[in-house]
Parts: sequence; structure tokens; C-alpha cells
Amino acid sequence: MLAIITDSTCDLPAEELEQLGVRRVPLYVNFKGGVYRDWLEITPKDIIEGVQAGAPIPSTSQPSPQDFTDAYDAAKAEGADEILCITISSGLSGTYASATLAAERPDIKVHVFDSRAASLGIAMMVKRAVALRDAGAGIDAILAELERLRAQALLRFTVGTLDFLKKNGRIGGARALLGSLLNVKPILSVTDGKVSPVGRARGSKKATKMMLDDLEALQKQGTPVVYFLHIQDPGAAQALREELRARNVPFEDGGTYEIGAVIATHVGPGTYGFYAYPAPPA
Repeated sequence: MLAIITDSTCDLPAEELEQLGVRRVPLYVNFKGGVYRDWLEITPKDIIEGVQAGAPIPSTSQPSPQDFTDAYDAAKAEGADEILCITISSGLSGTYASATLAAERPDIKVHVFDSRAASLGIAMMVKRAVALRDAGAGIDAILAELERLRAQALLRFTVGTLDFLKKNGRIGGARALLGSLLNVKPILSVTDGKVSPVGRARGSKKATKMMLDDLEALQKQGTPVVYFLHIQDPGAAQALREELRARNVPFEDGGTYEIGAVIATHVGPGTYGFYAYPAPPA
């Protein structure tokens, strides 16, 4: 049996992970003098409300190799004879390194896959891996499909402020946008493990248009499967969905998910957007 493990930055809720049969390893948020496990002990609401009330912007830390060892041990105890672990991008966190160190064991084969993504970019890989596993696919076919998703996935999002990205050092090429956010919405993605700008727009309406223009271009590779994301603002994600529907663009709706505390620590309030990938041929 192939067990699938991920980390908490996949931002899939506990109930859905349980239905999928996937175990998650939490990252940590350092906030107001305490250390909290992502999604288990702290939520994005805690972060946003705390900072708005005057608390310093938090920081985050990766799971230890022992955290992953414990997860691998639990999977083996439940009958797994092989493990696939899908992690947040190695360019954003040391989580992949911890998972890889823990995978060096003689008793069970562990494949650690660097998603080169975050949040729903990981989630879509986890869900696709589960679907293939449950359909009887072997590990080589699953890894090949994950590599396809990694190469073809499209991330577009915007933020309300660059303060969180700046404080946590994840801003990359987006640094050029600092000081220019008055009535301007940056359009962002992740490139080589850093947040990078792909455009800017004056106001949310034009930002939405630019993001959806890029999504329409993805259609050339196949019908997009779209996961909508937000932080404490499901209405923004729904408005993005409705704008896409108004274009009469065929797409598969992957659902709406809230970004967790770890990613919220790095992007802050006012964040919304999508992850998408072209559906595989039938």
C-alpha cells in the first residue's frame, strides 16, 4: 500500500485529508512569544487579527526530521509498504530537506517530491496523487503526473500589502513594487522559490482581469482545473469565480480554500487568487 503524506501548507482541511487518507505534518508559526502548529493551534484569522491589533508580523519554521520520521512510522504501522511525501517548495522552506533527511531509512521506501509550490499548488498534487493511487497507478506513473503538474501549473494572486512579504524575505523580484502600492494591485506568482511580480493593475477589477487573461491562455494546454484561494475573504474568491464564469471559459472547479496560517504569515490580508493546471487527456 502506498501512503501519501504532505505538510500543513497544502491548506486542505483536516476533514478532507481524512477522507483522502492523507497524513499531514504541520509547520510552525512563531507569534506573540509562542510557537504554534499550523492549522492545529493557529489559524489565519489569529494572524490577521493579531497583527491588526498591533502584534508584530510572525515568522515561521519548518518541521523537524523527527516530525517526518513520526509520520513515516505511523504510515508503516498502518500497513504502508511505500510512502510518497509531497512538500512545500524547497525554495520557500526547509520542509523538503527535513522530509528528505527522515526518508533515509532501510525499512521502507520513501519518495519525497518537491512541489515547487505552496498552498493549493500542493493540494492539487496531493488530490491528483490520491486519485491515481486509488485507480491503481504505480509510483512511477504518479511521480510522472506530479512532474507534469509542477511544470504546467499556473499561480496568480494579489495581496493587500507587501509588508508581510517584505518582513519575511519572500519577496524576490517583487521588491521593485515596494512603495508603489497606492491604488495599485500587484499580480504575483512564485518563481524559483521566491514571490515574483508578473504584472500590476490599478484596482481589484483590473487585477482580476489580468489574472483571468493568463488563465484563459492556459486553455491551450487543456481544460483548466482551478482552485480558488483567499485569506479571510471568501467573497473575493467567489467574485473571481463569477468573473471566470462570465467569460464562458470551460473549467473544472477545484473548490475554494483558505490559505493557512503559515502562508498567511508571508502574504498577509487582502490576498486572493487561484492555482490552476490543465486537466490530463481523457
